[in-house]
Amino acid sequence: MHHCPVPLEHADPPSSQALVSDLLQRWCEGMINLQIDDPSDSARHGALDCPGCGRIHGRCFDAVYPLFHMAKATGEVKYLAAGKSLFAWSKNVSQPDGSWTVMPDPNSWKGVTVFGAIALAKTLHYHGDLLDKAERSRWTNRLVLAANYVFENFDLTFANINYGFSAIYALHLLGRQLGEPRYLERSRELAQQAKRYFTRPHKLVYGEAKPTERLSVRGLPAVDLGYNVEESLNGLVLYALAENDTELLDLLEKSLASHLEFMLPDGGWDNSWGTRQFKWTYWGSRTSDGCQPAYLAMRPRNPAFATAALKNLELLKRCTSPTGLLYEGIHYDSHGLDPCIHHTFAHAKPLAYILDSGADCSPPATPLPRSRAYGIKSFPEIATHLAAIGPWRATITAYDFLYRPGVQQATGGSLSLLWHQKLGPLCAASMARYQLVEPHNQQAAPDDEDFPLTPRLEKAHNGILYSNLFDLKATVSIASTSSSLTFNVSTKLNNCDYQELPVECQLRYTFTNDSLEIQAHCSQEASFVLPILSPSSDSVSQTALHCIQINKAGGSLVLASSYELTIRHTKRDRTFNRVPGAQAVPIEATVPANAPLRLLLRVS
Repeated sequence: MHHCPVPLEHADPPSSQALVSDLLQRWCEGMINLQIDDPSDSARHGALDCPGCGRIHGRCFDAVYPLFHMAKATGEVKYLAAGKSLFAWSKNVSQPDGSWTVMPDPNSWKGVTVFGAIALAKTLHYHGDLLDKAERSRWTNRLVLAANYVFENFDLTFANINYGFSAIYALHLLGRQLGEPRYLERSRELAQQAKRYFTRPHKLVYGEAKPTERLSVRGLPAVDLGYNVEESLNGLVLYALAENDTELLDLLEKSLASHLEFMLPDGGWDNSWGTRQFKWTYWGSRTSDGCQPAYLAMRPRNPAFATAALKNLELLKRCTSPTGLLYEGIHYDSHGLDPCIHHTFAHAKPLAYILDSGADCSPPATPLPRSRAYGIKSFPEIATHLAAIGPWRATITAYDFLYRPGVQQATGGSLSLLWHQKLGPLCAASMARYQLVEPHNQQAAPDDEDFPLTPRLEKAHNGILYSNLFDLKATVSIASTSSSLTFNVSTKLNNCDYQELPVECQLRYTFTNDSLEIQAHCSQEASFVLPILSPSSDSVSQTALHCIQINKAGGSLVLASSYELTIRHTKRDRTFNRVPGAQAVPIEATVPANAPLRLLLRVS
């Protein structure tokens, strides 16, 4: 079976533009193979079918840009024909006001117009010479309509901040492409306003919720790593470089560096805690573009930015299916699930731009921040801590922002991510309950039960499940020595309506070079659940009542407990969650009342 991602030691060595162009060609071939050829049905002809969702995604029109790039790069007519057919199909999502909709339904979301406009503008700018005069005129006229829609409707409060930041770049691009000074001026106005959307002290982009200025009960802003690095920062960086806005570039350099703290050594993005975690997959976010444009463009200011772009690109390659589509999770193939095409056409666009713009893709030697065993780094604006000691990397979070009531990313002092240098990702948080927050941009849960992947305390009471996954008031204290890192968590058990049980709970995570020890203590009997990420190819054995061993490609993870360990029964050998698209062995142990559970994780 094809699995991804591989641990650091097994990663492919970095390469240059060949990696970008080869992966782009694979993705374009995969998309062409799914283009619908049925001239008798104008509602479908020319669109890209989706094997994972069984329907057409309205934004598939964005693929015109990478297809036109391939047409020019290879001279092959099939790419040009595919792009033209896709543009012709886009009339099905084209509205009289100049917008495009997210689905072939005039009442569906129109905000995606900003992304379609960017894709079409780049197509015309770099590859418009592939069209004859009449075609180019039609395509330009359609772009004018979209540009007017963006100009008249978008500001930084239009929707989540990724739309406003993308509009800054779009209006600048459209102003240059169409010769419209008013677009350029509006772009500059919005860019000045954008400078306030950065947290203190770490300059993370905030506003990934509606309204963008909303704060949590703790007073924390809405931050989502996936959308920030794969969409918002791209637009603002490319705008700032084009305008040579040095004040903004200085701010963006700090922001990119802070976001980079959350990249794992194998190129994965740790968005276990973000407000839009419901679209998190290990390599990024599902319907955004990818981190490469901003990080490569800013490499002269920090060489580690280029390391990030290329490490993530290698991960995307390893997560590409044999059919040429990007899997939206690291274990989708192991679980027998088809990929959604949306992630391929979205992430193909920045690869085309990298090649068209001549970005420097040469391999840098500068390591990623999280490759160093630095101890503890804390981000108070998201109530989140990062741990790095020996081969262990971990995230502990009490971030309490709710995207919507009941839409809950990791919180409650959760160990939201655990990564090991030899074994790769071992724990990764899911939603506390899987929900289709964006039905057009998420897939329904598979037939498996909805089993959260976040390590947690839980207790059933009167038929209702209570867990620290819904505790928005947990506190985390930290302590470190030269040989250990300790996180002490005080938490309560809540149900999904945030009603609290009168149970006092403590969790303690202690990291050393050799092990992770988890202690759990509750005033009433409860359970501690520890899902360990593990594709079906790993072998699992219970060597004793208190000991479980999981054998992976890079070594064996051994779990030893002070009380009996059990593996919860599932329909298959593994449980699976679409966030972040991973299989796991669902391990649990009883936590007796007022008697601490001790659970030790070692790697052999």
